[in-house]
Amino acid sequence: MLPLRLVIDTNIVVSAALKPDSLPRTVFLLAISKPARLYTSAPILAEYRQVLSRRELGIRKGMREQLLQLIDHNSYHVAPAHQLDVTKDPDDNMFLECAEEARADYLITGNQRHFPQFWRNTKIINPREFMSLVAPHLIS
Repeated sequence: MLPLRLVIDTNIVVSAALKPDSLPRTVFLLAISKPARLYTSAPILAEYRQVLSRRELGIRKGMREQLLQLIDHNSYHVAPAHQLDVTKDPDDNMFLECAEEARADYLITGNQRHFPQFWRNTKIINPREFMSLVAPHLIS
């Protein structure tokens, strides 16, 4: 079986940090586990770090550092070849850039309205759709 190539939006990582029993937490854990392959880029890692550090979210430093370390040690880093101007929120273009460079199967986000339905060969889906594809038995 070929590994799924994944990119996850920051909102998935934040939800994983804040809600231990949530679908985003399960998606996050699946994304960093074999046979899946999580892809990141320098701008995505910087955004994860910056958003997880927001005081108003109340994410403990230990949890934040643990998540960032898991991502760093269990993801494949790519350097997108060019910048895109596709998404409704310009800050979200970095996820499509990463997905394109990684030839990702899925970009998983809680904000599908910001993205096209597909970008090249990458399907943009939410956590529930992803779980229904890869582990429907885990959805309650």
